[in-house]
Amino acid sequence: MKLPLFKLAAPILALPRPAKRFVAVSVDLSLCVITVWLAYYLRLGEFVSLSGNALWAVGASIGIALPIFIVSGLYRAIFRYSGWPALLAVARAVGIYGLLYASIFTAIGVAGVPRTVGIIQPILLLLFVGASRALARVWLGERYQSILKHASRPKALIYGAGRTGRQLAMAMANSHEMQVVGFLDDDDRLHGHVLNGQPIYNPGDLANLVSALTVSDVLLAMPSIGRKRRNEILAQIRGVPVSVRTLPSMIDLAQGKVSISDLRELDIDDLLGREPVTPNHILLSKNIVNKVVLVTGAGGSIGSELCRQILAVGPAKLLLIEQSEFALYAIHQELEEKLAGHGVVLVPLLASVQDGDRLQEIMSTWHPDTVYHAAAYKHVPLVEHNPAEGIKNNVLGTLRTAQAAAENGVADFVLISTDKAVRPTNIMGASKRLAEMALQALAVEPPVPSAGGRGGTRFAMVRFGNVLGSSGSVVPKFRQQIRDGGPITLTHPEITRYFMTIPEAAQLVIQAGAMAKGGDVFVLDMGQSVKIMDLARRMVELSGLTVKDEQNPDGDIEIEITGLRPGEKLYEELLIGDNPKPTSHPRIMKAHEDFIPWGELEAKLNALDMALNVNDVGLIRRMMETLVSGYAPSGEIVDWVHLEQEAESVPSVVE
Repeated sequence: MKLPLFKLAAPILALPRPAKRFVAVSVDLSLCVITVWLAYYLRLGEFVSLSGNALWAVGASIGIALPIFIVSGLYRAIFRYSGWPALLAVARAVGIYGLLYASIFTAIGVAGVPRTVGIIQPILLLLFVGASRALARVWLGERYQSILKHASRPKALIYGAGRTGRQLAMAMANSHEMQVVGFLDDDDRLHGHVLNGQPIYNPGDLANLVSALTVSDVLLAMPSIGRKRRNEILAQIRGVPVSVRTLPSMIDLAQGKVSISDLRELDIDDLLGREPVTPNHILLSKNIVNKVVLVTGAGGSIGSELCRQILAVGPAKLLLIEQSEFALYAIHQELEEKLAGHGVVLVPLLASVQDGDRLQEIMSTWHPDTVYHAAAYKHVPLVEHNPAEGIKNNVLGTLRTAQAAAENGVADFVLISTDKAVRPTNIMGASKRLAEMALQALAVEPPVPSAGGRGGTRFAMVRFGNVLGSSGSVVPKFRQQIRDGGPITLTHPEITRYFMTIPEAAQLVIQAGAMAKGGDVFVLDMGQSVKIMDLARRMVELSGLTVKDEQNPDGDIEIEITGLRPGEKLYEELLIGDNPKPTSHPRIMKAHEDFIPWGELEAKLNALDMALNVNDVGLIRRMMETLVSGYAPSGEIVDWVHLEQEAESVPSVVE
């Protein structure tokens, strides 16, 4: 019974208000008749026909009840919203009715009508009218809320009337999250036609369609188009106040049916990424397949992606070194789930790269073939405020890891470096350049292998810029600030950065390392640098919002300029010199960078180590300027300990 009853709710809710009131009056009239009939049955013990004197009881019930109900406002109430106040109003109205009805048929009496009917019938009428209001609330209210919810769903246009677009529209036909109101397609032959009951529009009319159809979302259903064409479409949509969502690539969809769960928010790598270059599988597998591979900083953004890519290629063992217990646990659990009986041995190892004894112990136990050194402190302002720790980790940690690798016969050692190492203005960049120089020097004069070591470690460095979505990156920060309603905080309106997706960076690191001959500095092709102000604007606009500025004071998200942070550069570079050489890979270049020979560098690093141990930040900075060519600090010393000690040394003035 429930299903047919609920099917009737929609046509009843669609009636005009006078018709609904007529239905309510008719129901109450019917209840007056039924309750008189039931009152007779309860009094006499048998059903009687409502004729003769019984008709007086029925007529009196209708004649008294309906005027009282009208005056009491029972038909002004909206039944689907009725609650306790409405039921109390019914009780008051029926109470007044009961007094009058009982006065006539019980107190005064009418021949042929049992006196108890005057008492029983008002009680029954109260129960039946109250029940009818409660039923209306349950029956109509639930259905009405469903109709409202269905009608208030965000409206979307699907960009792409091909097979994927049709599948997406079918998947969303009964969705409670969003309703499709049409398609957009570049093929002008389709404009004006109808597909699966939905019209196909010209993308050039999007601005008018958004206004006319109250569209809030555009769903990109063209997973096979190239990056260039996708960016052209996004540029076309940018000026329109809609949120853009997209489907994964064809590879990610894996020929399965498209579902609503496949839709995702537009990631900024859809804007900044390049056309992917098919990886060279010979280079990918050279240093990994059936070998023992070690990754330091395995729980970080780059380190964890390196682990995923390495696991997919198929090493014999994968050693995960990480000093953060939680980060190590997280990446180990993730990789364990991906293993699925492939036979790769995963070894999670808690260790600091500054602990030379621990590194020696690990490498002498497993004798890795390849080491990817991703462990580093990389957040520029934090390292600037804690310079000694940054240098210890980034320089001495790299040196001790490299020395342990060479002494234990590691064949290939690859350092993950950064574009901030080029003409650095901050401690982080200078420390990474010094780490590069240490490896360049060791490549020429390698440590003597320990007993049983294989010797001949090839040291290589891979230098690239920012990766999208890494911890500390502006992209997840901006995304969260947009979700919070702004403002977006930007350090300088002219600041620019290079960007690359984490998977692409990790793949190129592996391939670059496989090309190393010893002492190589590889530079990844990062494409064009991106102005961060433009990036922030694009992220706002593709979220369906507008930027609040002088030209648009009523916008949604404000961009607030906070000023450059300690050590921060306006522009990043990838090369110190201007003589990069191409390699066999179109996205990997090889740079020639000068360095200090190991015999000279070793003594200077030992002196630096002593300065670090006493945290003599003035001396540390001067030594870094001497060691790293091009290092030009951009401001005063901001080491927290140094600043606090200076403040305490200033005598207070007592008036």
